[in-house]
Formats: sequence, C-alpha cells, structure tokens
Amino acid sequence: MSGRTISGFLSVLSGKLGATLLGVFITPILVRVLGSELYGDYALLLSLLAFITTITHAGISAGIRKFIAENRELDSWQDWVFAFYIRIAMVLALGAAVVLTLFGRYGPVEELFGEAFGVYFQFLALVVVTGQLFYVTRYTLMGLSREHISEPLIVARQFLYGILGLSLAYVGYDIVGVLTGTAVAALTCGIVAVWFLRPYVDLRSAFSSVPRDFSRWELLSFNIYNTIFILLTISLYNLDILLLQPIAGSEATGLYKAALVIAEFLWLVPQAVQIVFIHSASERWSRGEIEKISEMASVATRFTLTFTLLLMIGLAGLATEFMTLYFGAKYDEAVIPMLLLLPGVLGFAIARPIYAIGQGKGELRILIIGTGFAALINLVLNVLLIPQYGMVGAAIATSIGYGSMLVLHISAARRIGFDPVRDLQLSGICIASIVTSVAVFGSAFLIDSRITALVIVPPIGFVTYVIVSLRLDVVSAEELRLLEEQLPDRLAKIVRHVSDVVQ
Repeated sequence: MSGRTISGFLSVLSGKLGATLLGVFITPILVRVLGSELYGDYALLLSLLAFITTITHAGISAGIRKFIAENRELDSWQDWVFAFYIRIAMVLALGAAVVLTLFGRYGPVEELFGEAFGVYFQFLALVVVTGQLFYVTRYTLMGLSREHISEPLIVARQFLYGILGLSLAYVGYDIVGVLTGTAVAALTCGIVAVWFLRPYVDLRSAFSSVPRDFSRWELLSFNIYNTIFILLTISLYNLDILLLQPIAGSEATGLYKAALVIAEFLWLVPQAVQIVFIHSASERWSRGEIEKISEMASVATRFTLTFTLLLMIGLAGLATEFMTLYFGAKYDEAVIPMLLLLPGVLGFAIARPIYAIGQGKGELRILIIGTGFAALINLVLNVLLIPQYGMVGAAIATSIGYGSMLVLHISAARRIGFDPVRDLQLSGICIASIVTSVAVFGSAFLIDSRITALVIVPPIGFVTYVIVSLRLDVVSAEELRLLEEQLPDRLAKIVRHVSDVVQ
C-alpha cells in the first residue's frame, strides 16, 4: 500500500478510534439513564434510522469519494461532483423528513411501535436532515484526501452528542433528548465542515447549473446500484433488531443490542480500511494498476484478519467480565448472544476492505448479487430462529449471515479481477491465534477479580500475539517500515524498537 493510502487510513482510524472511545463512555451511561426498556426502543429507532438514511444517503458517500478522486479533464470537475451530490442529498433528506413528520403525526405509529413513537418520528426527521449535511461535507473532504480534517469532526460530533444527548436524557427528556443532541451535534459539525471545504471546492457551484457534458447518468447509475448494495448490507445488521422487538419485546431487544454493540467493536479497523479504500482503489482502477490493486487487497485482508482476530480473542476471553462491568450485572444474559455473534462479525470484518475495492472499480452488480445471497440467508434464518429461540436465535442467524459475506465477496473479487487472499499467511496467523488464546483464556481463568482480569489479561494477549506474529513474519519488515514513516515520531520509535527486539 502507498504512503498516502496508509496516511489516510491512519487518519480515518484515529477518528474512528476517538469516536469509539467516546462511545465506550457514552453507551453505558445512556443505558443506565434510559433503562433496558427505553434503550430497546432507542435501538429500534436506530435500526429504522439506518434503513431510512440508506435511502437518503443513496450511496452518495461512495460516489463522492470515487468520482471526486478521479479528477477528470472537465473544467472544475470536483466542484460539479460536489454540486451534483449536495443537491441530491438535501432533496432526499428533506423529502424523508416530511414523510417522517407526517407519519409521526397522522400515521399508525403508536399502534405499530408504541405510544411515544409518534413524537420520536418527528425528532427523527431532524436527525435525518442535519445528519445529511454532515454526511455529504465529511465525505467530500475525504474524497479530496483531506482525512486529517474530516475525521476529527467525527470525534467532535460524538463528543457534542454525548454532552447534549446525555444531559437532556438525564433531566427527563429521555429518547427525545438523545435525538435532539444527535441533531444539534450533526448540524454544528456540518457547518464546520462547510467552512473547511471553502479552499477546495467552489460552494457557489451548488446553486449553479451543472454543465451539459457532466456525466450525470454515470454518477446517478453508480448511486442507484450502490444504494441497493448498501440496503442489502444494512439489512444484515438491522433486520434482527426489527424482527426481535415485536416478537421478544423491548427488554430482550435492549439486551441483544448490547451484545451487538460489544461484538461490533471488532469493526473499528475494518471500517477505517473500507472507507479509505473506495477512493484509493478508484484512482488505481482508473490507471489500470490491477497488480497493485491485488497487492493492496491482499495486504489489507491479512492486516484486517490479524488485528480483528486479536480483538476477538480478547473479547471472547473476557466476555462476562466486560459485559457486566460495561452495561451492568443484569446484562449477563447478553454474553451468550455476543459470543455467538463473534465468528460472523469476524467474517464480515474481513469482507469489508474486499468489497470496498470492488466499489472503487464500480462493479456493483456482482457485489449486489453476493450481498443479496447473504441478506437472504440472514432473513430466512432470522425468521426461522427468532420466534423459537429469541435473542439467541437472532445471534445465530445474524452470525451466519455475516460470515457468508466473506465467502461470497472473495468469490466476487475474483470475478471482478483481483485476488484478496493470495498472501494471507494463514498458517502464521493460526499459530499466533492459538498461542494467544491459550494465554488469554488461561490468565482469565486464573484471575478471580473482574477488574484485575480486565487490566492484566489484554496486555498479556497483545504482547503474546505481537511477538508470535512478528516472529512468524505475518507482518513483514517492509510493511512495518511503511507504517513507521506515517506515524508520529514517538509512535514510530516504539514500533521500530518492538520490531528490533522481537526480530
């Protein structure tokens, strides 16, 4: 991978890490403020919002990053890409907000979901519009390779949401307060993003006529296919919540959502890789650098598998300790669903960078077919298992649906024209994982104190995994050198020192 790709990845990762760490503090407080029943209702709203925003986003983030990075010969190409997408985005968001408001006031919302949902839907409309502004401006900055600007705004939005949302919920506004905090945070950061965009695109182009020779249909068709692809993907991790709440109730949904929140911590690095690879791969596809694309995909797959496996082993070894400390003692019922979700979450994590490279080429039909099969598997299994086994059935069904993404998208990648698993170093990764599992599970078993285990076991697992992985050349010296060049001096020295000691 190039230095620029690594730099972009580190910027995205640092932003996601900062937002995730804030979420680590915010989520358990929110759970305690709302209670398991209201948290279940909030989880349902988030799942509904995910489907709504998939329609309003309309694949715009991938479109902006793909096309604005291509920098074609048309004068002011980047300005017109921004103008095209900001118009579509705001029209879709405003249309969805009107529908949500009318449905909340006059539709059968209370009969379908509960007494308070009529009000919730009206506040959800605000979240959709304000979130759309931030969404477009953030991804425009990213497509222009300004991740060092766009990603701190993610952290700022999470911080503002935490302060405002939790404060309003605590003083008695409950879910309405959380939604208000979400809307205000997105609006504030969206305005800041617009300010930072001024040197890079002409904002007046949003109010000007797009030239006739601008490739409207090419951009629009990409977005239509991408929206279908994202809808299928979103269904994989929201369908279970939508089916579970009416069948098993709000409390079970709240417990299951807690399991999902913890399990999906594993997606931190894969999501960062996925975000960067769409516009990085798009540049390479446009130049016909197929060999470099396969190399980039293979390295990313290996890194994603290596890092995610480490997190998975640690999470599995400390599942009960982490869940009960983080959410509270009564959430011990969520431990089994979380453990069942982990294998599927791992498979989905590895698939993310793979299909991002396919998105960068624009070969969306193959990706849609693969994801469609995974979504169908997920739907059938959830329908069959939730009525009989509740949240455990949802976890089994969802884990299988997630895992199928890996197999299907490796096959799709080969059809598109690149091989993401040609340099996987699977034997080394397996040995490192087995040795680390023994160290993690063994030390967790020997330590009686929950707090002590959470403090001591992760460093034991991390050190063991790093030593074995480096000794077995899972990560090469050249790859470490490239990483060092992009890190701040202090971190680069640490990486260099660890590499010298181990090797």
